[in-house]
Amino acid sequence: MEPQKEARTPGDPIERPPGASRSQTPNEEKRRERGAAAAALGAEAEGSSADGLWELPVEPTERRPECSRCSRPQKVCLCPFLPVHPLHISTHLYIIQHPAEENKVLRTVPLLAACLPQDKCKVKIGRRFSEERDPELSTVCRKSGTLILYPGAEAANLEEFILDSPIYPSTIIIIDGTWSQAKDIFYKNSLFRLPTQVQLKTSVSSQYVIRTQPTNRCLSTLECAAIALSILEKNSYIQETLLRPLQALCSFQLQHGAQIRLSKEHLLKNGIYPKPMPKNKRKLRKMELLMNSVKI
Repeated sequence: MEPQKEARTPGDPIERPPGASRSQTPNEEKRRERGAAAAALGAEAEGSSADGLWELPVEPTERRPECSRCSRPQKVCLCPFLPVHPLHISTHLYIIQHPAEENKVLRTVPLLAACLPQDKCKVKIGRRFSEERDPELSTVCRKSGTLILYPGAEAANLEEFILDSPIYPSTIIIIDGTWSQAKDIFYKNSLFRLPTQVQLKTSVSSQYVIRTQPTNRCLSTLECAAIALSILEKNSYIQETLLRPLQALCSFQLQHGAQIRLSKEHLLKNGIYPKPMPKNKRKLRKMELLMNSVKI
C-alpha cells in the first residue's frame, strides 16, 4: 500500500534552484529577482560608460623642457659647466649606445657630445651592426687607425700602444651601456673585432658616484672618453674639461636626495650587499670573482 501523499500547504517550503536560500519566501524571491535585474542593467550602463572612456582622446604626458645643448631639463641645465666652445680635437669618437641607455635621465653621453665638435663625436644607437645596416661604421672599423676601447685579455694598454704603433690612431670606438649590455654588443657584432682592442690601465676611481658600478675600477662612458682622448690628444686639459659637467651632475643629485652608490665589489667585500646571492651558477661565479678582485 502506497503511503498517502500529504497535501502542501502555503507555509510549506518550495523547491528552489541550487544556491537559493531556503529561508526566502516567494515574495522575497521576487524582490531578489527584481534586484538582480536592476543590478544587471546598472552594470550594463556602467560598462557602456566605461567603454566610452576609451574613445576619449589621450593627452600625451608633457616632458619638462630640455636644454638643446646638454639635454638636461632647463631647470637643472649643466651648460655653465660645459666649455664655452667645443674642444678642439683631431680624434674621431664613435659612441655605440645600447638602446636602453637612450632615455635614461642620468646618462652621460649627451654631456660628452656637448663638449665636442659634432663632426668629431657621433652616437650610433643599436644592438646589432653590420656592413649592410651601417656602411659608414663598417668602413671606420676596417681602417688601420681605428681603436675600440673594451677591456680583456687581448686588449693592449692604450698608453703603451700609441708609443709603439706605426700608425697613430685617428678614431676610437666606445660602447655605452651596462657591462652586460656592452659585452653583448661587443661579442655579437663581428665588426667590433676588426679594430685594435685597447683598454685603460688606470687606478682612477669613478666620479660617477650616483650609479652603481661592478668594481671600484669601472668608469662611466664619459670618464672613459675623457681619459682616452686626453691620452690620444696628449692634453690633460681635455680630461679636466670633460669631467667638470659630470662632477656638477653628481653634486646636484647628492644635494637633492641622491645617495652615493658604492660598487658591488665594495659591498660584497664588506658584507653589506643588500640582495641575496644569486642561485644561478654563472652569476654566483661573477660575484665570487668580484669578492676576490679578479677582473671579469
